[in-house]
Amino acid sequence: MSESNAPTGTAWWRHAAIYQVYVRSFADGNGDGTGDLAGVRDRLPYLRELGVDALWFNPWYLSPMADGGYDVADYRDIDPMFGTLAEAERLIDEAHGLGLRVIVDLVPNHCSDQHVWFRQALAAGPGSPERERFWFAPGRGENGELPPNDWQSYFGGNAWSRTTEADGTPGPWYLHLFAPEQPDLNWEHLDVRAEFESILRFWLDRGVDGFRIDVAHGLAKKPGLPDVGPDPDVTDLPYQDCDAVHDIYRSWRKISDSYPGERAFVGEVWLPTPTQFARYLRPDELHSAFNFEFLCCAWEVDALRSVVDTTLAAHRPVGAPPTWVLSNHDTIRHVTRYGRADTSFDMGDKRLGDPSDPVLGRRRARAAALLTMALPGGVYVYQGDELGLPEVQDIPDHLVQDPTFVRSGGLDRGRDGCRVPLPWSAEGGSLGFSPAGADARPWLPQPADWAEVAVSVQHADPDSALALYRAALALRRERLVPLGEGFDWVAAGPGALCFTRGGGFHCLVNFSDEPVGLPADSVVLLSSSPLVGGVPGQRVVPGDTCVWFTTG
Repeated sequence: MSESNAPTGTAWWRHAAIYQVYVRSFADGNGDGTGDLAGVRDRLPYLRELGVDALWFNPWYLSPMADGGYDVADYRDIDPMFGTLAEAERLIDEAHGLGLRVIVDLVPNHCSDQHVWFRQALAAGPGSPERERFWFAPGRGENGELPPNDWQSYFGGNAWSRTTEADGTPGPWYLHLFAPEQPDLNWEHLDVRAEFESILRFWLDRGVDGFRIDVAHGLAKKPGLPDVGPDPDVTDLPYQDCDAVHDIYRSWRKISDSYPGERAFVGEVWLPTPTQFARYLRPDELHSAFNFEFLCCAWEVDALRSVVDTTLAAHRPVGAPPTWVLSNHDTIRHVTRYGRADTSFDMGDKRLGDPSDPVLGRRRARAAALLTMALPGGVYVYQGDELGLPEVQDIPDHLVQDPTFVRSGGLDRGRDGCRVPLPWSAEGGSLGFSPAGADARPWLPQPADWAEVAVSVQHADPDSALALYRAALALRRERLVPLGEGFDWVAAGPGALCFTRGGGFHCLVNFSDEPVGLPADSVVLLSSSPLVGGVPGQRVVPGDTCVWFTTG
């Protein structure tokens, strides 16, 4: 690997700025309206110039796309929609050549109903060894017509589907905590354990630097698959955070540690308490996990201070670095969230109908970006964050593709609004997403006004969101990462937060309508919005603004 964007001297994953690439919506290289590996390879210099350290790719595996690629039919091959395995190998090498590390998504909780194992299981029939790799169970009721338990799918509806046997008779049920096309794997089965250890080695041998683990808290289930019941304890659900999951990650950690170059795991861990969360980050398990408490937090001074304190306290005993993330492929883009009256986020109620002030949302999003990049640990940038893109809330019903839309009877419009293809230029029917002259429309429609926030437009604007991200990521790498993971709050008055990372560096965020003055000896490094004059010799920070400065 050539010289990385990140400084040496400490494990890269402790402080990396990681860019999330949702391949289908990043860039279209072959002109068919769908993002692909050719498009990503063409845009690697853009990502290098942005200043990130690593790229996380959402699933690029062979898939029927019942859930955007999270229904995997073959974990060792690339879906033709995106390219080929050889092309993925070239992408990894080319990214390394630019100093960018590569993290790939791993989906171990479930596979596709088109996976060879599940097709074999259906063909083999009830009681067969092939079915033991999944969760098949007889139904309840006089004729087995009721599901085996009361579990509900995350996508809405029952978590069980009944099979039909070769002779046409109703058979047992199978578990799918997500869509019916995504049968849950049985991690009590040795075949499943061995298969995923082999998959890890397959991609590690091809040079990937890490894995993002989908539904990392959900692999193990309680023995007997008991009912949740009418009044469940959210800290003790039978389908998540079961003790057996930790043995899986301890075995995976031994594999990753056997490879050179500091390979890393990051977990998607949605759990109700910091104590549960931190258990996944013990020294012999995962290296890091997404900080969803921070992502869901309202843009409020007390709430954000509390979640920062809670995050740092949870990570400290296990020696793991925190991560900071504002948006991803499953959530409402934070530009839209921060323009609402209620700026918090709840995965169970996305409130897509809530009005949002785009000007206020963009201002707060700029401030939030500087806040996250100033905090100790790693930071994630979801593609389009650097352009200040909002959520697209008016996709026509007949174009919505997220399975949650159908499973919820249209009550939940799903996650397509944060997955709309990126605008690269102000011209053309796809705003530069597809090559010039390509006739295919993007797989999801782009708003016409996105021409105003295209990369080509923002590249030439020193006050753009893109310019802010580039400047912040460069300063973060140069000034903050060498400071380590030190952190201390500094008094800033009501309505504001201020902290220091040492070395004279400070970050101040003003959440109030009242301006906050900077110390007289401060030297401003970067601000999310223009500062204004105060008393002679002093500058003040207006509301919904973050500023980086040094003193001393």
